[in-house]
Amino acid sequence: RFPNKPLALIDHRSMIEHVYSRVASSPLVAKVVIATCDQEIIDTAAKFGAVGIITANTHERASDRCHEAMMKLAAQGEHFDVVVMVQGDEPMTHPEQIAEVLAPLQDEKVTVSNLCLEISQDEAQSLDVVKVVMDQHDDALYFSRAVIPALIGDQPRRFYKQLGLMAFRRAALRQFAELPPTPHEKSESVDMLRFLEHQVAIRMVRTAHKTIAVDTPADLERVKVALKSH
Repeated sequence: RFPNKPLALIDHRSMIEHVYSRVASSPLVAKVVIATCDQEIIDTAAKFGAVGIITANTHERASDRCHEAMMKLAAQGEHFDVVVMVQGDEPMTHPEQIAEVLAPLQDEKVTVSNLCLEISQDEAQSLDVVKVVMDQHDDALYFSRAVIPALIGDQPRRFYKQLGLMAFRRAALRQFAELPPTPHEKSESVDMLRFLEHQVAIRMVRTAHKTIAVDTPADLERVKVALKSH
């Protein structure tokens, strides 16, 4: 759909560098690592001083790739209690969003958290946008590329999209990798459904920072415009 997407240029810097520098500017982050199966991305990362970890090219889910990177760091003697995963196609990630996604983990019962953003009904129609519905305690009920909640009747409703920014306790990320992939995870192509289908709760956090994930070249152009206006 978008070859070499992480290396696409935004204002003379690669998209992956934008993501990296924004995450690294959070005071809550001890180490930032770029996990990829693409040597070209590793080489690009080295040029702007980032640590890259090469992973298997067989991962269909970013969370599995993230787990492999965590295990490789552990093998080098680097252990982390919490891992924040930021998708490489989120160049508008705000450093404050790291604090937002980490906040629920102050409750030791919460093992996984994920950011979401309120969107318009028009944006909710897109299959590129993963929508989420939550219960009264902000735990995810379901993620879908279809429009959820459904447009029935004239009741006012709010739509939220999942952002590619999650936090896992170390044991939860290990659990994700050990659990078998699930039917809805595969049909929707959404990592977090593996947790839900195995009855692992995901605490959603509403963010006010508007971001645009880059799924298509058109999204990239929207990001360029949005970043210039900041």
